[in-house]
Amino acid sequence: MTGDTLPLTTLSILLLMAARQPGWATSFDCAKAETADEKAVCADRQLNDEDVEISVLYSQLKPLLGMGARGDMEDEQIAWLKRRAACGVDRACLSKAYEDRLRQLRSGFEALARRGPF
Repeated sequence: MTGDTLPLTTLSILLLMAARQPGWATSFDCAKAETADEKAVCADRQLNDEDVEISVLYSQLKPLLGMGARGDMEDEQIAWLKRRAACGVDRACLSKAYEDRLRQLRSGFEALARRGPF
């Protein structure tokens, strides 16, 4: 599998999943959103879509990692959730937090692809 194939496969899966979703679908239940950041994500289509992408990438990457790397990834996710919460309703802050986390998760897949073969 080439370095370009893994991200393309992930994108294809995301698109198929998005096509089946009725309306917006965050990684959490917007009806139960309590914090300012959760409410802001639920109210913004782009943040909502990025939240779903992070959830899918995280759930796909996690089982592919060794125990130590998996623990690091979980710690990074917890730190990222705290960073997102600190943004509150600040759209620019939330957007940057999502952009950074997506970059981290995508680079995790790229690192796996470079190690190959599969």
